[in-house]
Amino acid sequence: MRLKDKVCIITGATSGIGKRTAEIFAEQGALVVISGRRKELGDGIAKSIGPRCDFFQADATDEAQVKALIEFTVKKHGRIDCLFNNAGGPAPAGGIETIAVDEYDQAFAVNVRSAMLGMKHVAPVMMAQNSGSIINNGSRAASRVGRSPSLIYAAAKAALVQLSAAVAIQLGEHHVRVNTISPGGIATGFAAKSLGVDHDRADGTAEKMKEGLAKRQSIPRAGTPDDVAHAAVFLASDESSFINAHDLIVDGGIVGGNFWSVARDSYSGLKQRLGVD
Repeated sequence: MRLKDKVCIITGATSGIGKRTAEIFAEQGALVVISGRRKELGDGIAKSIGPRCDFFQADATDEAQVKALIEFTVKKHGRIDCLFNNAGGPAPAGGIETIAVDEYDQAFAVNVRSAMLGMKHVAPVMMAQNSGSIINNGSRAASRVGRSPSLIYAAAKAALVQLSAAVAIQLGEHHVRVNTISPGGIATGFAAKSLGVDHDRADGTAEKMKEGLAKRQSIPRAGTPDDVAHAAVFLASDESSFINAHDLIVDGGIVGGNFWSVARDSYSGLKQRLGVD
C-alpha cells in the first residue's frame, strides 16, 4: 500500500499505460480519478477498478475541461497528491518537408499543451498543500533520435521533458515535485494508432507488438504498461520525496547504447581483419 489514501489523477487512462497505471495505483491504496475522451470506456474501467476510482470525461488539450477535472477531484477528495499527465498521441511521420502544419500543431497540443494545462491548474492546489507529485509521460524519443518514425513526436516529447524540468524548479520551493517518465518501446496500441489504425481497434494490437519489441533493447523482452506503471508508483510515493526535475527512462537499456554482443562480434571481426589473435 505504497500510495495509501493518496488522491491521484491519471489522464489518458482509457487504454494502455494510463489504464494499467490506474489499476496498480488503486491496488497500492490510492484514490484514483481517471480521465479521457471515451466516456463509455472510461466508466467501464472505473467500475472494474471499484469504489476507489472515478471517471471524469475530459479532453486533456481543452483548458476548461482540464480545469473542471481538477475542480471535481478537489471537491470530492479535498486534495490532490499526484497528477500523472499520461495523455498523449502520435504525431505525423515523414521527412520535415512533408509535415502539415495542422498536424504539427495537434501533435504539440496533445503531447505538450495537455501536460502544461494539467500542471497549470493543479499547481495552485499543490502549492497550497505544500506537497504533491506531478508526473509527465515523456518518451525515449526525447533524447534519442532515429528511433521514432516521427520527427515531430521526438520534438514534442523533448519539449515536454524540458518544460517539466523548468516547472520542477519553480514548484520545488513549495515541496511539489515534477518528474517525467520516458518509456521506450512499450507493447500497447500506440504504435498502431500512429500508423492510422482506428483507436478502438488499435488497443487490441498490443500482443502483436511484443515479438518485435523484444529484440530492440538489451533486456530481451518487450516493455509492458506495468513497467511504466510501477515507475509511476515510485514517483507518486513518498519514497521519491527528494527526486525532482528528473527524467526516468524506462526502455530496457536502449539509452545505454548498442547491444554488447553486437559490439563484441564487431570487434572480433575487426581483429580478424587486422590479423590480431
